[in-house]
Amino acid sequence: MKAYELMLILNPTLDDEAREAVLEKVRGVITADGGVVDSEDPWGKRHLAYEIRGFADGDYFVVMFHATTAAIAELDRVMHITDPVVRFMILRRDDLD
Repeated sequence: MKAYELMLILNPTLDDEAREAVLEKVRGVITADGGVVDSEDPWGKRHLAYEIRGFADGDYFVVMFHATTAAIAELDRVMHITDPVVRFMILRRDDLD
């Protein structure tokens, strides 16, 4: 398995329960194929450089994990169809392998 970093920007109006549900969905997709979540870092609400889907702010999260290529493809698919996700980016971390 290879090391990855996921940067999530969530809808800033989500309550704690809805935010945790999205993060639990992310954890589930990563661990379903044998992956491991190494760390989660909530950055909190920050002002965006420009509005995205009408939001001027976003709730940022960074998730470091190890996963297979199939899990990355599934995570990408799930993030695209999850409404509270405003933006996301998955990066391969060669320095952490």
